Amino acid sequence: MKDIVISVRDLTKRFGDFTAVDRISFDVHRGEIFGFLGANGAGKTTAMRMLCGLSYPTSGSGMVAGFDVRTEGEKIKRHIGYMSQRFSLYNDLTVWENIRLFAGIYGLSARQTNERAAELLLRLNFSSERDTLVGSLPLGWKQKLSFAISTIHNPEVVFLDEPTGGVDPVTRRQFWEMIYEAAETGTTIFVTTHYMDEAEYCSRVSIMVDGKVRALDTPAHLKQQFAAESMDEVFRTLARGAQRIE
Repeated sequence: MKDIVISVRDLTKRFGDFTAVDRISFDVHRGEIFGFLGANGAGKTTAMRMLCGLSYPTSGSGMVAGFDVRTEGEKIKRHIGYMSQRFSLYNDLTVWENIRLFAGIYGLSARQTNERAAELLLRLNFSSERDTLVGSLPLGWKQKLSFAISTIHNPEVVFLDEPTGGVDPVTRRQFWEMIYEAAETGTTIFVTTHYMDEAEYCSRVSIMVDGKVRALDTPAHLKQQFAAESMDEVFRTLARGAQRIE
């Protein structure tokens, strides 16, 4: 059995009388591409924030990369990568300056930064863009650069929060090729997406409704379970019963 990199048991987050995340439990294995789906208001963003060490759970337990989500949030932050749809890059800095900045945040030495930056630029065919302002790059290029930077410190887990929103289908496919390459090296990918065709690319998929995990399995098994031809049908069947929206 593959190593468990994320383990969650009855993880709960309340805001006053409102329960945003309601006793969710699951494991994610090393090298797995784990899809974390849910309609707006389902609680997936709140859950991801707890797993990233950005929010303290009300109750329950969770371990990410060997660290406790309740007591070791700062250690979790140093051992994961994170990328959101909004991108974390600075448009007024060059490609190289962004790489150097985030490498420093992740704790890489100057030597490590130079070595990994050279590898990153070569892999992305970005060597000629080293001194280009990020703000002038096409959206798809920014996306690929942001993902590469999120893995520059070789994290065990990379959290991707709707990373392909607003980009064209060709760029989305190229981005998923990068995800597969990272997973093949043993990096665990934890991804949220609104594109149900992307759910088909995941090793397993979890679907949240009203703060609870209502389904969790491989895409093939979920389609079989719900007698559906696509993950979109599965999602619609489950989301139909949702009681809350954002």
